[in-house]
Amino acid sequence: MAKVVGVGGGVGGFEDPSAEVLAEAAAAFGLLASSARLHLMWALSQGESDVTHLADRVGGALPAVSQHLAKLKLAGLVRSRREGRRQVYYVDDPDIVTVVRVMVGQLTARETTPRLHKAGA
Repeated sequence: MAKVVGVGGGVGGFEDPSAEVLAEAAAAFGLLASSARLHLMWALSQGESDVTHLADRVGGALPAVSQHLAKLKLAGLVRSRREGRRQVYYVDDPDIVTVVRVMVGQLTARETTPRLHKAGA
């Protein structure tokens, strides 16, 4: 059976993404390669929060958490709004929430699921 090849070298009917899209995705994944930032994204995927509560939740120092949030905000992965004296952070992109939840959820499931070992191994 022949593979379906789309215009531009896509396989299975999918087109290859543009260089710009790939660069944007690589930048987002690069930011999420930090366990501290990934933890923040995981926390924010559960709901909005201010920097103080985020620092408590992820166990980070307030200045470091603020710097991580600033990088995530600059990259467009999180947003913030002012509520009185507090700056509240949230994830505005459901696709980013899905990516973070799926990746962390799958790895957590692997960690908690007993591995089957071959006899004699």
